[in-house]
Amino acid sequence: MARGRLRIYLGAAPGVGKTYAMLSEAHRRTERGTDCVVAFVEHHNRPRTEVMLQGLEEIPRRELEYRGTVFTEMDVDAVLARHPQVALVDELPHTNIPGSRNTKRWQDVEELLAAGIDVISTVNIQHLESLGDVVESITGIRQQETVPDEVVRRAAQIELVDMSPPALRRRMAHGNIYRPDKVDAALSNYFRPGNLTALRELALLWVADRVDEYLNEYRSAHHVSRIWGSRERIVVGLTGGPEGRTLIRRAVRLAEKGAGGEVLAVHIAKSDGLASASPKELAVQRALVEDLGGTFHQVVGDDVSSALLEFARGVNATQTVLGVSRRNGWRYVFGPGVGATVARDSGRDLDVHLVTHDEAGKGRGLPAVRGARLGRSRTIWGWLAGIGGPVLLTLLLTHVDPQLGLANDMLLFLTLTVAAALLGGLPPALASAAFGSLLLNWYFTPPVHRLTIADPENILALIIFVAVAVSVASVVDLAARRTQQAARLRAESEILSFLAGSVLRGETSLDALLERVRETFGMESVALLERESDVSPWTCAGSVHSESGGAGSESSTGSRGGGGGAGSESGGAGPRRVVGRPEDADVDVPVGDHMALALSGRVLPASDRRVLAAFAAQAAVVLDRRRLQHEAGRAKELAEGNRIRTALLAAVSHDLRTPLSGIKAAVSSLRSDDVEWSAEDRAELLAAIEGGTDRLGHLVDNLLDMSRIQTGTVTPLIREIDLDEVVPAALGGIPAPEVNVVLEIPETLPMVATDKGLLERVVANIVENAVHHSPAGEPVRVSASALADRVHLRVVDRGPGVPDEAKNRVFAPFQRHGDAPRGNGVGLGLAVARGFAEAMGGTLEAEDTPGGGLTMVLTLPAAPGRPAPCRDLPATTAG
Repeated sequence: MARGRLRIYLGAAPGVGKTYAMLSEAHRRTERGTDCVVAFVEHHNRPRTEVMLQGLEEIPRRELEYRGTVFTEMDVDAVLARHPQVALVDELPHTNIPGSRNTKRWQDVEELLAAGIDVISTVNIQHLESLGDVVESITGIRQQETVPDEVVRRAAQIELVDMSPPALRRRMAHGNIYRPDKVDAALSNYFRPGNLTALRELALLWVADRVDEYLNEYRSAHHVSRIWGSRERIVVGLTGGPEGRTLIRRAVRLAEKGAGGEVLAVHIAKSDGLASASPKELAVQRALVEDLGGTFHQVVGDDVSSALLEFARGVNATQTVLGVSRRNGWRYVFGPGVGATVARDSGRDLDVHLVTHDEAGKGRGLPAVRGARLGRSRTIWGWLAGIGGPVLLTLLLTHVDPQLGLANDMLLFLTLTVAAALLGGLPPALASAAFGSLLLNWYFTPPVHRLTIADPENILALIIFVAVAVSVASVVDLAARRTQQAARLRAESEILSFLAGSVLRGETSLDALLERVRETFGMESVALLERESDVSPWTCAGSVHSESGGAGSESSTGSRGGGGGAGSESGGAGPRRVVGRPEDADVDVPVGDHMALALSGRVLPASDRRVLAAFAAQAAVVLDRRRLQHEAGRAKELAEGNRIRTALLAAVSHDLRTPLSGIKAAVSSLRSDDVEWSAEDRAELLAAIEGGTDRLGHLVDNLLDMSRIQTGTVTPLIREIDLDEVVPAALGGIPAPEVNVVLEIPETLPMVATDKGLLERVVANIVENAVHHSPAGEPVRVSASALADRVHLRVVDRGPGVPDEAKNRVFAPFQRHGDAPRGNGVGLGLAVARGFAEAMGGTLEAEDTPGGGLTMVLTLPAAPGRPAPCRDLPATTAG
C-alpha cells in the first residue's frame, strides 16, 4: 500500500488563517469528488471557522477522562476504519491526553499516512523543535508542544499562510481570534508588533530554505546540470591578491540591481594545502564580503577553472565575477588563463564578468622562499647521518658480508641519504649522495680500492644511484619543508581568523588584543606607543606584561604620560623593564608615522613580522575606534546640551512667563483701589492665582526632574511594591480620575522591584498626557499584566495617535507632537517619565492602539523570587 501524502499549512502565529485555509481546501476537494473527512479540527469558537465546517463529514471524537475531567481527542481507530482519501487533522504538535493511543498528534498522523490516507494539517512556526530557543528569546515563552522538524520537512507540500503584524493585531482587536476578555493580555504580551515581525521573518526564512531544498532535490533527481536563474547568485573568484576587494564591491553592486541577489566569494586552494595567496589579504576580503552581506567559501581543487565552475553550478549561480589576469604577457604561452578558460567553459547559463583593476598585467611575483628552521640539533644529526653513516655502513659491509651485491649496497647507502634528508635537509643529503658514491666506487665496485671502474654497467649503476639519491633527497627535503610551512601557515591562519572574527564581532578591546599578541609570540611585555609629531615624546596608549613566579599574566593599561610603557617582572623581585621608545624594545612594528607596537622579551624572526603587522594594524584600529566612540559620545552630549539650553530658553521665555503673567495680573487687580471687587470676582481672581501657581510649580518640577536626569543624579530606592498601591495614588492630580481613568490592575499581579516615588511620577505623567489627548467621553484605560520576569503597565488612549516615525521623538525633551498650542507645558512630561523608568531598570515605549489612539507601555522588573502567574491563553492555537 502506498504511503499517504502530507500537506501542511504553516503560519507565523495563531490567527493568521491556517485552519480556514485548510477547510477551504477540503471544500474544493469535496466539490471535485474527493472523499474528505474532518478527523480533528478545533474552531475555538471562531464564527468564520465554525461556518467552514458545515458540509464536511466529521469523524466523532474519542472521549477520555483525566483527573476528573472529560477531554476529547482524535479517534485514530475510527479514522482508520473509515479510511477516507483525505483526513483533516488540526494542530499537529498537540500533546494527547494520557491514555491516548499515541503521546503526540503527529504520531497519530504518521499512522494515518502509513495506512495510505492523505493528511492535511496545520503548524505554527514556533512549534518547530529546532526553533524552540529562538522563539523563547523573542517571546519570552518556552513552547512545550513541539513537532520534530523532520516530520514537517517530509511533507509533500508546505504552504505558508502569511499575514502582516498590523493586520493580525486588528483581527485580534476585533475579537476574531480570542475572546474579548483575553484580547488585551494577548496584545500586550505574545502579539506585540516586534514579536509578530520576528516570528514572521522566521517563517519566511524557513520556507525559503525548504524551497531551495525542493529545487536542489529536483535538479539532482532529474540530473539538471544547467543553472536555473531563480534568483541572482553571483560567485566572486578570489586569488588572495589585492584586486579581490574591487571584485567583491563590483559583485555586490551587481547583486543590488535585482531583488534577493546573493554574493558568494570563493577561493580555490590547492589540494596540498599550500597556496601562494596572502592569508592576511584573504582575511581582509572575507571580512569585507561578510560586512556587505555575502558569504565566503574555500574550495580545494588543483584545476582552478574546473573547481570554480563546479562550485558555481553547485550553488545554482547565475553570474561569476573574475579579475583580469595579473600574469605578464609572455606567460600566456603556457595557457589562456583562468578567466578565459572559465568564460569558454561556462556555457549559456552562466554569465562571466571580467573586471579590470590596477594590478592587471603586473605579474604575480615569486612566492617568498621560507627556509625550514630545523634547529641546531637536527642539523647536526643530519650531517652525522649523511657523512658518518656511510663510513659506518662501509666498515660494516666490508667486515661482515662483503658479498652482499652492488645493488643491495646501493639501496643501503640510499637509505642513509634519505635519512640525512629527513633529519638535516637538503645539504646533508647531497653530501651523503656524493660521499656514498665515492665509497661505493672505492670499496664495492671492481676494481676495488681504485677510482676506476672496469664494467660499464657499474658506471651506469653509480650514475643512477647519484641521480636517484639526489632526487629522493630533494623530494624528501621539499616535503619536510612544505609540511613545516603548512603547519606554520595553519597557525597563522588560525591567528588571523581569530583576529578577523573578533573584529567582526566587535569584541576585542585594546588590552585583550595586546594580551593576545603577548601570548601568541611568547613575549614578556607588549605596548602600543604613539606620539603627536616627529619631535614629540612617545606615550603609552596601552600595555600588558607577564608576571612570573606563579602569578600568571596580568593586563594593565599604561598612563598617557611620557615614558609610560610595559615591562616584565621575573621571580617577583627583578626590576620591571620599562619601554619608553620603540628602539628600546626587542621588536618594534611601526603603524603609520606616529604609532608603533613595541615588544620585549626576545628577538622574533622576520617570518613572524607578517602576522605581527596584522596585530599592530588592528591595535591601531581599536585605539582609533575607542577614541572616536569617546569623541562621538562627547559631541552627542554637547549637542544635546546645546539643544536643551536653547529649548529651555524658549520655554522660559513663553511657557513660564504665561502663568507668571496671569498671577501678576490677578494680584495687581486685587490690589487696585480703583475697582470695588465683589466676593465672586475676588474668588475667581484668587482661583486664577492658585491655578497659575500650581501650573508654574508643575513646570518647575519637570524642569528640575529633567535636570536631575541629564546630570545622572537620580538615585532610585528599589524595593518590592504592589502596583495597585502606587497607580491609584498617582492619579491624584488628574481631574475627575473616577470618570477619565479606568483601572484594571489584577490582584494576582506579582510585585515589582522599583522606587515608589519615581514610579508615581512616571505614572502620573503618562496618564496626564493620555487624558490630555483623549477625546471627550473616552476614558483612559490603565491595565497591567505579567510576562516572564517583567510586569507591563499599559496606558491606553483613543486620541489621534502618533505616526511610527514620531514615536521616539515624543520622549525627547521639550517636544510636543502635532499642533499642540503654547501654554500646554514645556514638553517634558514623557521625557521625565522615560528617564525615571530607565533609572529604575525599566522601559517606556509607545505603541499604536488597535482601533486608533496611542498606548504607552511601561515595563518594570518583577520582584525576585516572585514569578508571574501562568497565562491562561491556550498552549496550542489554530489559525
